[in-house]
Amino acid sequence: MSPDRLSVYFFLQMFVILITCHVVGMLARRLGQPRVVGEMIAGVLLGPSLFGLFFPVAQRALFPPETLKILFIGAQLGVGLYMFLVGLEFQTDHFRQKARSAVAVSVSGMLTPFVLGAGLAWWLYTQPGLFSPQSRQYEAALFLAAAMAITAFPMLARIVYERGLTGTPLGTLALAAGAIDDAAAWCLLAVVIASFGGAWMGAAKAIAGGVLYGAFMLTIGRRVLRRVGEHVERKGRLTPQVLGVVLMLLMLAAWAMDAVGIHAVFGGFLLGVAMPRGLISAELKRQLEPFAVVFLLPMFFTFSGLNTRLDLVDNWTMLGYAALVLLTACLGKGVACWAAARATGADNRTALAVGSLMNARGLMELIILNIGLQKGIILPGLFSIMVVMAIVTTLMASPLFELVYGRQARQEGTLDLLPTDG
Repeated sequence: MSPDRLSVYFFLQMFVILITCHVVGMLARRLGQPRVVGEMIAGVLLGPSLFGLFFPVAQRALFPPETLKILFIGAQLGVGLYMFLVGLEFQTDHFRQKARSAVAVSVSGMLTPFVLGAGLAWWLYTQPGLFSPQSRQYEAALFLAAAMAITAFPMLARIVYERGLTGTPLGTLALAAGAIDDAAAWCLLAVVIASFGGAWMGAAKAIAGGVLYGAFMLTIGRRVLRRVGEHVERKGRLTPQVLGVVLMLLMLAAWAMDAVGIHAVFGGFLLGVAMPRGLISAELKRQLEPFAVVFLLPMFFTFSGLNTRLDLVDNWTMLGYAALVLLTACLGKGVACWAAARATGADNRTALAVGSLMNARGLMELIILNIGLQKGIILPGLFSIMVVMAIVTTLMASPLFELVYGRQARQEGTLDLLPTDG
């Protein structure tokens, strides 16, 4: 297909993607759900699960296979930029304020789903149509364990902020536990990706490259970036030149992680963590977040949706797998985090709220699943099951939080419940 024809498809695709995500996102907000939940669902609706089911000819005409490479690149740019913004909001002071409880909740929220996910994968690996034949059984177990252990940290942070919980015992505990949880899960995923396929030289290169990059960014890189932050503070604004430099560094960071064999999102996230806080981080978030969230992320949701085949979950066997995955996810994350919070002194209402928030997977889960599908670890059947789990656990978060914590807190006048965007 010629470049001119590709551009024609791209502009029409983006119109359909943006209007669908906007409408479904607004409906989600009216139902008390974060907008991002609606956009996740919108991506699935545009794929073969609904649009392709009822209008297969129109769906194939709008999204022909040869145009998906452009959509994939846009999706990777969007999720890389978004993870950079997540890194900008990564606050290390949460660890110091609630260290003991946060570590306990995080370890429970990592270890329990890790063990349950690994055990489940050990059995699912023997079932047809779920894991790629190229993946080894231990790789399948590690991947599913990491996917089960992830938390929707950006959404958790947004809920905590917009519910007015910032600085409260609940908000501090949830943010600290979620941050530790996701950092550990991403490290585990990096190891899984690096070792996939048994190419141990490539694995050693990826692991060593990731460790060196992380060490550099959090030491020398952080000191260099601090000078950039001081320059912005002196100027009193983020100039186009400095913005351009930051975007160059983002592209370089994404390339570096892709080049060593991990994934571009790690580069963007660590660059965000290393950026100084203050005017520069606030301005970067203000200028970049609208474009990333409104324009680029819908491309990622749609690309994920185009790979989601709910028609593959069309028999009792696959439905049984899906129910087992969902049950394992909720027990391993929500119940374990509740128990750990209770064991470290939290009251039952606070512990239940922590469990409900930590159980959401959201966008972070979709990122992991797309990496697994792209790397050939999982097949479309398991990908679709896991997408359903991500959507359901994310849909559960706000209603459960309202039921176990928000309603009573609102009656007591200690919580102003607002609709969430994140």
